[in-house]
Amino acid sequence: MTTTLDRLTEKAGAPAFGQDALIVCDSLVRIYQADGIEVQALQGLDLLVDEGELVAIVGASGSGKSTLLAVLSGLDVPTAGRVRVGPWDLMAMTPAQRVAYRREMVGFVWQQTARNLVPYLTATENVALPLALAGTARRERTARATQLLDLLGVGYCADRRPGQLSGGEQQRVAIGVALANSPRVVFADEPTGELDTATSHEVLECLRLVNRELGTTVVVVTHDPGVSEHVQRTVAIRDGRTSSEVVRRTQTRDDGTEHVVAEEFAMLDRAGRVQLPQEYREALELSGRVRLALEESHVSVWPDRPRIQPRTASDEAVPESTGSSRQEGTR
Repeated sequence: MTTTLDRLTEKAGAPAFGQDALIVCDSLVRIYQADGIEVQALQGLDLLVDEGELVAIVGASGSGKSTLLAVLSGLDVPTAGRVRVGPWDLMAMTPAQRVAYRREMVGFVWQQTARNLVPYLTATENVALPLALAGTARRERTARATQLLDLLGVGYCADRRPGQLSGGEQQRVAIGVALANSPRVVFADEPTGELDTATSHEVLECLRLVNRELGTTVVVVTHDPGVSEHVQRTVAIRDGRTSSEVVRRTQTRDDGTEHVVAEEFAMLDRAGRVQLPQEYREALELSGRVRLALEESHVSVWPDRPRIQPRTASDEAVPESTGSSRQEGTR
């Protein structure tokens, strides 16, 4: 689907939005009907993810992050907008193409381990299953499963069934299942939601390892703030739109040592909308209409009306007639 903005940029000779990105969400809208009520889960969301990135998508319950994951994983179709993953246009795929997309292009790690692993298969058999469904020869799929389990640090679990594994081991085997067919993207939905802090750290480090060693793009959807330190970029979603991003960069000090610097940015979408942080709005009592001013290097935002400053004790101590008395004394 080509948007009006895309047509205008093409005429102007500018590249299309997200032309070089692996994942492109352009004015993405998803509307549900629940008990006769229209629910707008995604309200014109814009998102770009480059090949090889490790990104976390965070947001409160109801913010739209789970709906976004369902769309990107090919399990749901948006109402409007444009969404592309690699060469796949997720708005225009047939049911058969969606099966091929989920089998070849993307892998999944769900929060519920029962959704990731077949309980009566060993770890090796679970990882080899997607390869068997794709028609891969037995020897090749066994070798691939062994390679992935060793990479993820659970090679010793090869002959164990899920019921014999800890929660962290199950999730690491699940990452192996997601990687079996060498997808370009792995989506992880709350992969640490049922784990303790130490085990969560191990699972997240496995996702970092996959991103670093295999070059797989990884998108983690979570509400766990602890995920942030493990990823390069954190995208916050609020009310169905991307609201802010935290980008982490490694910088070198004067003494040669390296340190990570995190910078938070507000997101300006393609319609020119920006979501101000709640603490900013509350501090300046911003609501409804606001005043804007274009300065030399920035834009200023003011309340519609001047804030009423509370009277202080010193103000109340000054008699109202003081000014007139002074005037009379100078005549």
